[in-house]
Amino acid sequence: MENRTIRVLCPKLLINRNESLLQWLIGSPFLPPLTVVSTIRCIHGDSSSPDYHKESEDIRTLLLKGFDVIGALVMGDSDFENKARKALDAARRLRKLLSGTEKSENEEMIGAVANSYTGDIHFFISKTEKTTHLEPVSSVVHNDNPEKYVWENGCLLRCQLPIKLPFCFPLNKPSDAENVFLRAIEVVIANFKDPKVAYIVESSSKTFADVAQPVLVCGAELSFGIDLPNVDLLAQDSEQKLLRCAHFCSKSISSPASFSAENADVLRVSVLFNRSEKSLKFNLPVAEYFPATEEARLLIVDFKLEVICYAAKDLPLIYAVSKLIIPGLVDQLNLMKEVMLPHLLTQHPKLHPYHFNPSGMMLHPVTVIYELNYGETEMKQVDIRKSLHLRLGLPFDRPLLRITNALDFSTTDSSKRNSIQTGSSLVKNVHATIPSSGVSGGITSLVQGSYEYYHYFQDGFDDSGWGCAYRSLQTIISWFRLQHYTSIDVPSHREIQQTLVDIGDKDHSFIGSREWIGAIELSFVLDKLLGISCKVINVMSGTELPEKCRELALHFGNQGTPIMIGGGVLAYTLLGVDYNEASGACAFLILDPHYTGTDDLKKIVNGGWCGWKKAVDSKGKNFFLHDKFYNILLPQRPNMV
Repeated sequence: MENRTIRVLCPKLLINRNESLLQWLIGSPFLPPLTVVSTIRCIHGDSSSPDYHKESEDIRTLLLKGFDVIGALVMGDSDFENKARKALDAARRLRKLLSGTEKSENEEMIGAVANSYTGDIHFFISKTEKTTHLEPVSSVVHNDNPEKYVWENGCLLRCQLPIKLPFCFPLNKPSDAENVFLRAIEVVIANFKDPKVAYIVESSSKTFADVAQPVLVCGAELSFGIDLPNVDLLAQDSEQKLLRCAHFCSKSISSPASFSAENADVLRVSVLFNRSEKSLKFNLPVAEYFPATEEARLLIVDFKLEVICYAAKDLPLIYAVSKLIIPGLVDQLNLMKEVMLPHLLTQHPKLHPYHFNPSGMMLHPVTVIYELNYGETEMKQVDIRKSLHLRLGLPFDRPLLRITNALDFSTTDSSKRNSIQTGSSLVKNVHATIPSSGVSGGITSLVQGSYEYYHYFQDGFDDSGWGCAYRSLQTIISWFRLQHYTSIDVPSHREIQQTLVDIGDKDHSFIGSREWIGAIELSFVLDKLLGISCKVINVMSGTELPEKCRELALHFGNQGTPIMIGGGVLAYTLLGVDYNEASGACAFLILDPHYTGTDDLKKIVNGGWCGWKKAVDSKGKNFFLHDKFYNILLPQRPNMV
């Protein structure tokens, strides 16, 4: 009997084992069978009776073409095979709705049952829909580098298509508007597959020298009758040499750390309609006039379609267009159509697709369509984001799906595609290249997300000897900006002083002075400017700081914000700790605001201005002073999405 293996790539397969739930398992025809890339929670109905129609509508929007539902996971403490069969039935039913066909499918699918007490997951395979016997699988592999597994041989296709759709309906029969609108949509959809249509495929990147010239894929060349899993076999048997997506992908070998959706090759696909066709004769354009038989009203509906798809680099372009781009455009247009219908004769919803890939939480992007007539802070939009966080298993204390978090495809530099656009030239994430601390058996806990490094003499402002706490505060506020909790500018020293005067903490003479501030003043400013609350830890001596390592590690694990440590006349920014709970050995990852040089990353790191510091180094020197008390400021994440 063949031993089967299920490969799990997502970092957390079971979203929450403390509740009864149904999760859809996501895979891809471009990856080996039985490979779980991600999991999406069922939020409409319960595990025993999902609302399949609502689930299919939501997932059709979220899930990129190139990914499929390949199974389901349910909770259960016994009778695992029977529960797995119900999960499989649910997954097959949903997949039929997503594919738009009622025919039986022969693909293998996964049924999984998680024990709510132990968290153990029991896997079963169903080879076809008609199979009554389920095959248990005990071999489950968790990949060490899942990003590389998904993106080393994968790429993204992107197609933007603005559509202005005009249509007329009788003025005395406004009820006809809906039918005319629906017929107009059908014409647009038919045009996507018209032999006269043409798709231009080109690379989005301008950063490597061997950028290939654009390629024209004609509608007559497209193939719609074959399923994606069979495309490669057909392409190999074809006598015609088919151009593949790899033709437009970078030939350089990426480092394992750079494999991600943000760094993926992106192929841009444009849609053109050829109305003149090939002709040897010169023809003047002709306008035809069709007079209305009765008084009519003209309506124009605006659509802004933007589809991204996941594809293997070796997928032929004709199949990339016919099996990914066109179905993606059709689905997105139909979804927008359903939202538009109730508002045809009133104010049209302003719909716009956005693509998100929360770093470290998902292996592939998802697509969300937002209604821009609502502000992001309005409850309707907040509720939509909460629902998406619930479905995707994202935390509820950070804004991961706001518009400012969306992938930015306007830049040709993939390294800048994570949408953080602050216009700042300051050095970010200095600690990223720092080697390990050397604590034997230690567990490292680090700041989560991005920040900017603020230090003495920046912007030509001399604050040497008194401005270190101001600089630490600026670094902390930059973190909240880059995580999209706030849009305020990082305040200057004078603006920080003005804030403390405004709240009554300081006299007016404080403005423009060179007076120090400490952790308490920082907490006042964060509360006033950002509405951020802070926790403050006091220690009587620098010798006591290692005793707080466990608490600091918990902060970085739960809150993830930079910490300010102030003692005597010195202040530092703490970015992480490396802590061995058994031995008590620890090290502190310090970002030092006392640096006075240029923003040269190599110079900063080599000079030790960002690095691991032990309370007592190998030469017996104390980093934290014994005769000074210290305040440790721990900014708390606001609970918001």
